[in-house]
Amino acid sequence: MKPNAWKVGQKSDSQRDNPGLNVQDYYGIVPASSSVSCSFPPGVPYLDLSIFRESGVKSLIKKRSKDMYRLLQDVRFDGKYYRVKCVKSAGWVCCWDLAVRVEFFGKMQGVTIYPKRKVLKAEKRIVYKSLILVNPYELWEEELVSKFWNIQERLEYLIARILFHECIHVMIALGKILPAGFGETDIFLEFRKVLETANSEKLGVERREVQFRLWNLAVFGSSDEDNGEELFMRVLEIYEFLLNEKYSTQKTGKAFGCPLGNKKVARKYSWMAAVKAGGSRQVEKNVWETESRRLRRALITLFDAIDRESRSERKKLPEIKPQKNKD
Repeated sequence: MKPNAWKVGQKSDSQRDNPGLNVQDYYGIVPASSSVSCSFPPGVPYLDLSIFRESGVKSLIKKRSKDMYRLLQDVRFDGKYYRVKCVKSAGWVCCWDLAVRVEFFGKMQGVTIYPKRKVLKAEKRIVYKSLILVNPYELWEEELVSKFWNIQERLEYLIARILFHECIHVMIALGKILPAGFGETDIFLEFRKVLETANSEKLGVERREVQFRLWNLAVFGSSDEDNGEELFMRVLEIYEFLLNEKYSTQKTGKAFGCPLGNKKVARKYSWMAAVKAGGSRQVEKNVWETESRRLRRALITLFDAIDRESRSERKKLPEIKPQKNKD
């Protein structure tokens, strides 16, 4: 069942918190009363972000993923929440609300935030939320300018590319959280295959090396209150984050004609993983940096092994030959 999208009202008193992020606590975001922000990074020319057309952005996404277009087709890019999924299972209704906002904020292309969920016991309804922030700060990069002289087309292309990446994260979350069968898009099924390959016994050596480096970094960034179980769960969480980013980054790059190899992906996200692990709280910074580099090398090896195994699996698939007409 997929109802028409509608705007979601205020929080209910019957809300139960689940671990997550509060939107207003992230980047100091103001209430989403408009689709864009007028705050610009230093040295960036002034631009009215409202010149882009939502229809143009959605059209670019539709060409690359029908499932993603269906997710976004009723969502306005005004920062307000719209209901994109509502399913019934075991007597409960599970709903997913999505908001998209375009604004300049520092030098992060995009971010997906998952605020705390609502559990409405009286209505037997659970509501999950996602907020996608799109930051087109790379609008004046030379390669992009040479590709799109028209600034409106350039802006729409860049927003679509960033939004595509972030929507992959949302679609993976939908597949993991919603009852079985309700969130299983092609994108989720592809990522699940990547996850299964990475966790297979064939890649046990590569996986354990990455997790060992993550464990060291988690210990380096631990506090006195952290116990071994908490650190282990942090390692598993960051490990899946790295696989998620490999898949979403390379899926987006392939879709938009700007593919990224495993070395570049590992270089970018190994540093982010080291920061997520807690930083250099317990050790000297140079020790932390050395372990971060070891993580990067281990990641490249794991990513290469995943690709190699995936290619091998595809070769094993039986070839389907067209049947000859018996006329």
